[in-house]
Amino acid sequence: MATVVFVRHGRTAANARGVLAGRSAGVGLDEVGREQATRTAERLAAVPLAAVVSSPLMRCRQTARAILDRQAGAPAAPVDRGFIEADYGSWQGRALSELAREPLWSVVQSRPSAAEFPGGESLTAMQARALAALRRHDEAVEAASGAASVFAVVTHADIIKSLIVAAQGRPLDEFQRVQVAPASVSIVRYRGEEAEVLGVNTHDGDLAEFLDGVRR
Repeated sequence: MATVVFVRHGRTAANARGVLAGRSAGVGLDEVGREQATRTAERLAAVPLAAVVSSPLMRCRQTARAILDRQAGAPAAPVDRGFIEADYGSWQGRALSELAREPLWSVVQSRPSAAEFPGGESLTAMQARALAALRRHDEAVEAASGAASVFAVVTHADIIKSLIVAAQGRPLDEFQRVQVAPASVSIVRYRGEEAEVLGVNTHDGDLAEFLDGVRR
């Protein structure tokens, strides 16, 4: 398998207000988020990406566009609903401070494998569809560009956290121990059924040193 660079989208106004945006339409990057996306794109400019795949939500597509603008000759970023934000159901659009008083909140924090959002999906289902999407794109990138290639997935915090713990061989119930801030970069190198986590929640530093020897 190829090496995957996971990028969380930059900050939105909903992030700044402490609101669970979920899949709400029209939630784009705010001014800080656009600056964050630009800095992350500049970090990734030294890494030849074979592909950039994005969640279909606006904030991710905007972040992916910033990355592609600094990738010479890179194709347009395909979107994949496998990487879309979790379906939070009736929790969507509510303040986190309010949600923290819900009985389900403690389950989400301490035993996420048992959490299913009212009118939405479970975190287990979220992880499963993200893993399936990752495998699809990995196969396509490796077939087109070889096993030494690198591609980026621009998505959401809970998606990235679930994929990181899967790569580490840890249960989903530990995914709240992983921090993934806006516009952060995490890197996983896959080798068959094994995975090596090279970096999590990074914000600065030379990414090329993690990825010596890769090619488009």
